[in-house]
Amino acid sequence: MYLYVKALHIIFVVTWFAGLFYFVRLLIYQAEANERAEPARSILLEQYTGQLKRLWRGITVPSAILTGLFGYWMFSLYGSLPPWLMTKIGFVVGLYLYHGSCWWLYKEQAEGRFPWSSMRLRLWNEVATIFLVAIVFLVVLKNTLSMAWGLMGLFLFVLVLMLAIRVYKKLR
Repeated sequence: MYLYVKALHIIFVVTWFAGLFYFVRLLIYQAEANERAEPARSILLEQYTGQLKRLWRGITVPSAILTGLFGYWMFSLYGSLPPWLMTKIGFVVGLYLYHGSCWWLYKEQAEGRFPWSSMRLRLWNEVATIFLVAIVFLVVLKNTLSMAWGLMGLFLFVLVLMLAIRVYKKLR
């Protein structure tokens, strides 16, 4: 039973991340569309708003809920709480907070307020990548990964990611 629950958990983790990555990408497109002249502005905003709504309700939220349910079920079958799992749960809580912030950004933009520029949203989109890398490394390496090396690796990954974003911004 454990392996079936684990497989379902992984499937919904993948769909949740896919939804989060694309959701913020659509917020970026929507922010950029807001800067365009009419009638393109209205047409694009209407299109992106509909896509965001369908993505959020049809994929992102259901996947987040099912990820949590199957994760809890898997934990109950696992039977213990080793340090790596406690750390993973901490990152997962952070990911759910990130998920909520994406919803807040969507609501702001849906009401005609664009609190963040497209560049800031591009940076925000990479936060999910950081959570993904941290969680996957914790799950795969478990106790073989010392916390110090893991945190240093995550920090270096974030630095490389930020450097890549700066280079992208200059090239754009």
